[in-house]
Amino acid sequence: MNVIIAANFLRGPKKLAFDQPKVLASALGIVGLVLGLAFSAGFLARGADGAARAEIAKLQAEFEQQAAELAVARDQAQVEVNAIAARVGELQAQANRLNALGDRLTQVGKLKDGEFDFNELPGQGGSETAEDVPAIDLLGSLDALEAQFAHSGRQLSVLESMLFNQKLENQGTPHRMPAPGYISSRYGARSDPFGRGRAHHAGIDIDANSGDPVTAAAGGVVSFSGWRSGYGNVVEIDHGNGYKTRYAHNQANLVKVGDVVRADQQIAKVGSTGRSTGSHLHFEVTLNGRQVNPRNYLDQARG
Repeated sequence: MNVIIAANFLRGPKKLAFDQPKVLASALGIVGLVLGLAFSAGFLARGADGAARAEIAKLQAEFEQQAAELAVARDQAQVEVNAIAARVGELQAQANRLNALGDRLTQVGKLKDGEFDFNELPGQGGSETAEDVPAIDLLGSLDALEAQFAHSGRQLSVLESMLFNQKLENQGTPHRMPAPGYISSRYGARSDPFGRGRAHHAGIDIDANSGDPVTAAAGGVVSFSGWRSGYGNVVEIDHGNGYKTRYAHNQANLVKVGDVVRADQQIAKVGSTGRSTGSHLHFEVTLNGRQVNPRNYLDQARG
């Protein structure tokens, strides 16, 4: 078999006679070489494509792992934020309680208006440079602040209790003039009004008109209301802190045993019953069973 090859770069057509063994062997060699090169190129191409796919798969796996780690970190961060928000809410509640306590103490302690304004933040300042606060330091600061709030709350509660007890004690201490008028006879030794020499006067006499109101010198509970020899109609009040007061020679008593009375509440009417020379109020104060001078407790006494 003969094959004629014609090409521009050839001077003339070439004839290959495949019936010659050398020509046939050369042709088969060339064809085998071409097929080998084509097969190698295809193999290399497939190998490169496989490596690329493997690299892409690896990168995809790494991306998915990083996305999962990011989601976990985001969830953990949200948990921490929620925990901090809860702590801040608790601290805000404690701050509100301290503010309420402070307001009450300001009123009970009769502090000046504006001296402690619990609705305004106190002034602060400084030249230091601020920096980011690590989460662990922030949580530690919240713990310290909570402990400080708790300690301050306990101190304010004790102070409130002390002021409240002091207020009760002050309210139960005789401090009001029990009748209108002036002091006509003082506490202590005096001439007997009935001309029988000298005598110890256990209280003070307040000159007043018949029917004038007799009022409690302090808050307390009525322990006696009735007639006593020498005193006539008399009211006695127990103030619960060792103090007792007596209001005598009344025209009429307006309270009964067991009644709770407040300071300045009317309890009787001025009269002249019992051992008396005229309309007036006899007023006595005892402390732990001992007679004391009533004048020392009356901030409105006159005479």
